[in-house]
Amino acid sequence: MENDVVLKMQGICMTFPGVKALDHAGLTLKKGEIRALMGENGAGKSTIIKCLTGVNKFEAGEIYLDGFEGPITNRDTMDAQSKGISTVYQEVNLCPNLSVAENIYIGRAPLTKFRTVDRKQMNARAKKLMEELDLNIDVTANLENYSLALQQMIAIARAIDMDCKVLILDEPTSSLDDREVEKLFQVMLNLKKKGVGIIFVTHFLEQVYAVCDGITVLRNGQLVGEYTVEELPRVQLVAAMMGKDFDDLASIKPEGGEIGKDAPLVIDAKGLSHAGTIKPFDLEIREGEVVGLTGLLGSGRSELARAIYGADRSQTGTLKVKGKEAHIKEPIDAMNLGMGLLPDDRKAEGIIGDLSVRENIILAMQAKLGALHKIPMAKQIELADQFIEMLQIKTASRETMIRQLSGGNQQKVILARWLATNPDFLILDEPTRGIDIGTKTEIQKLVVKLAGEGKSVIFISSEIEEMLRTCNRMAVLRDGAKVGEISGDEMTQEGVMHAIAGGDSNE
Repeated sequence: MENDVVLKMQGICMTFPGVKALDHAGLTLKKGEIRALMGENGAGKSTIIKCLTGVNKFEAGEIYLDGFEGPITNRDTMDAQSKGISTVYQEVNLCPNLSVAENIYIGRAPLTKFRTVDRKQMNARAKKLMEELDLNIDVTANLENYSLALQQMIAIARAIDMDCKVLILDEPTSSLDDREVEKLFQVMLNLKKKGVGIIFVTHFLEQVYAVCDGITVLRNGQLVGEYTVEELPRVQLVAAMMGKDFDDLASIKPEGGEIGKDAPLVIDAKGLSHAGTIKPFDLEIREGEVVGLTGLLGSGRSELARAIYGADRSQTGTLKVKGKEAHIKEPIDAMNLGMGLLPDDRKAEGIIGDLSVRENIILAMQAKLGALHKIPMAKQIELADQFIEMLQIKTASRETMIRQLSGGNQQKVILARWLATNPDFLILDEPTRGIDIGTKTEIQKLVVKLAGEGKSVIFISSEIEEMLRTCNRMAVLRDGAKVGEISGDEMTQEGVMHAIAGGDSNE
């Protein structure tokens, strides 16, 4: 292995039931390099990482690591960590009921001469580590007291402190705002200076070009190629990921912009609020309209949508659905009014991992019908096959457990679940987070198509660009309050950023 290489994976093969997950895939990482691992959902990114860290047992291929003679095999993640390979996953893998310091030093806490945990030393070390990351937090407080974004940074701190040679960041920026992303990038660049090799899995193309030195592209479990950032412009990267030329910036929104005031009102919210999460707000949504909710992380976008849907019961205000006053006490009431909610946390609130793709698709429809009116199996199969085909869900079969699908394909199944109920009004909360550019565009086109068919949509996304591509207008949120709306000529990147930063003084 070359002197400047810290990790080399080659010829890695792995098969899941009915699916060839990796077919002679590979990856080369140099010391002090930040390398993006790119590919569509189902390309094999998570699988190859799990092969490296001992979660998956691969069938063929070799892994070489600096400091070891010959190929290595990791029995499990602890084995990988002991060799200097640390991983931070998209879903924070820590213990919410333990303190920040305990999470950082779990399993390796400093001990007193009496072989008990030296809490004073542990807390002092954790505090110093947090300060190095420019995080001013109480390390003795339980992890559950902090936002998901801070938990992500704490997970990264834990990985860094383990003196790793190779740091794997699997979608670490999905729950971070711009300032936190900048902070993370600074941490990555500091580690790079120390010679740590970083594998950075992300779906944000601009982040690749902001911080990475090299790019490895996987497609359908195979290695497409390894490139420097300079030799692979954005459009060519997308083409390599998809296997075809693809304009990722094409406008998909039909001409026409705003929906006229003569279109029927589907949602008319006045003064709705939920204690502690969203202040009283007004929002009107018309038939065939896509309304975006924009604002920084924690601004109240999801909370506003949940208040309308009844997932969080509102304490004040009124809600009219298609002209009639609605009293939503629980989500089934909203479903019976023709609403659907795709939640932002698909793992916790969306998928039922131990059920099949078919069972997950028919779940909402079955809930609406009630336990006494079971959907006939023939109808279940027909629905499942229809949506697997329509949404191009990559699955070995309709009976495959949903947990075996990639994140993007799980997201498509949850979308299919709501489309199967034929809703009049659909709330899509971060429907494209953590999924590849091709699937993103498919979902965006589907949203526009649904609006064209007369359905109304609330669309929440952290990516302003995709909001501009799909929405007719946007409501701007800040600190739990709706502070304005933008439409028409204001619907530009600059217009949205200005509205988020300064609100709307007219509102």
